[in-house]
Amino acid sequence: MDKVADQNSAGGFLYPPISPFDQRMLDVGEGHRIYVEQCGNPDGIPVVVLHGGPGGGCSPGMRRYFDPKAYRIILFDQRGCGRSRPHASVTDNTTWHLVRDIEQIRETLGIDRWVVFGGSWGATLSLIYAQTHPERAAALLLRGVFLMTQKELDWFYGGGAGVFWPELWAQFASLIPIEEQGDMIAAYHDRLFCGDTEIESRYARAWAGWENSLASIHNQGARGEPPSEYARAFARLENHYFVNRGFLEEDGQILRDVPKIAHIPSVIVQGRFDMICPPQAAYRLAEHWPLAQLRMVHLAGHALSESGITAELVKETNRLRRQRDTLNV
Repeated sequence: MDKVADQNSAGGFLYPPISPFDQRMLDVGEGHRIYVEQCGNPDGIPVVVLHGGPGGGCSPGMRRYFDPKAYRIILFDQRGCGRSRPHASVTDNTTWHLVRDIEQIRETLGIDRWVVFGGSWGATLSLIYAQTHPERAAALLLRGVFLMTQKELDWFYGGGAGVFWPELWAQFASLIPIEEQGDMIAAYHDRLFCGDTEIESRYARAWAGWENSLASIHNQGARGEPPSEYARAFARLENHYFVNRGFLEEDGQILRDVPKIAHIPSVIVQGRFDMICPPQAAYRLAEHWPLAQLRMVHLAGHALSESGITAELVKETNRLRRQRDTLNV
């Protein structure tokens, strides 16, 4: 889960624009080709940036949380979104395909260990990747934690967040017949995968608009209209992953497997008033993880671009830069 508008510049950064020194399309199998870029210092601390959604895609603003003199920054568009192809495809598109793709990127680029940076769904994927390959993660920097539990899905798609934004929830729910509103994820799934592109796009814009409207603490409820092509990929992929509960073995799997990454240092940056991924998940994760430090940003919501979130993330990437010798990268 992540803010649709984070496709735009996040603003407020300490560093100037950073251009990639390497851009490529990587064949990862099953007919999928993913966009991968590198920027910053080729000899710097390697960091892989995992975007949100699923389906959000990476953006130039995501480069700018890292000092380009100190970091080798790797971004990529996950299967089916952004510049990756085929666009909006859910075929052979699961969490475990993405974990495998991350490893293929690492091996292709000749990186032994790297810092893993992700927010929202990107935090989910960061945790699952690190739990699968703990020897490859030197440190984790997470934002807006989402643990892919039924409780979290029920909060956002079962009316919990709608208690705070009843008028926006009413708009989101109004497209679904009352008899189907008991399972909004399933109801939207039927429309997002109906085979009629016009219908799929209509419901995709509504799905993306609901999430986008609640992303920032400064949002006044205005619903910007995301581009149809982007919204269709975002909504279809996100819904596909949520219908399948993240392709995990059981509810609560990420917390269950925290012992696998207990030795990896982590910082969790969390907005106090995050309506999309409420702070309880970040708090529970930190409780289970002795080496995790929770940074609660009190006047912030979910969006990567919020000033308090940005400041805390830049502070932490600068701290890691100064501690490179301890990272063993």
